[in-house]
Amino acid sequence: MTRRLISSGSPYEAAIGYSRAVVDDEWVFVAGTTGFDYATMTIADDVVAQADQALRNIAAALAEAGATIADVVRVTYVLPDATEFERCWPVLRRWFGEVRPAAMMISAGLADPRMRIEIEVTARMRRPGG
Repeated sequence: MTRRLISSGSPYEAAIGYSRAVVDDEWVFVAGTTGFDYATMTIADDVVAQADQALRNIAAALAEAGATIADVVRVTYVLPDATEFERCWPVLRRWFGEVRPAAMMISAGLADPRMRIEIEVTARMRRPGG
């Protein structure tokens, strides 16, 4: 069994003590990811823009693990304001429309009031011929 930790470089990872993703054999567990642009540590005000950036961050973590969005089997969305979720649907459909992972959305407070959505995914990399 192999286990590998992936970091995005976000200061939150070191401060709190977690990894952006953990690869365990063919499984990739991506931590709750927000819409921060980690290169600039900025975040858009708009929930839709945050959803798209969060998925770009997730795609980057998956790529580092050797996986893609197509490998995602489960996704969880967390929004402080559940009424904003429907506005995100076009972005989510663009990223997951063909993949169609099992999904759920919950409404809960997030660590920073600027955060309007957090997304967590689990992926399973396909083995050659599998």
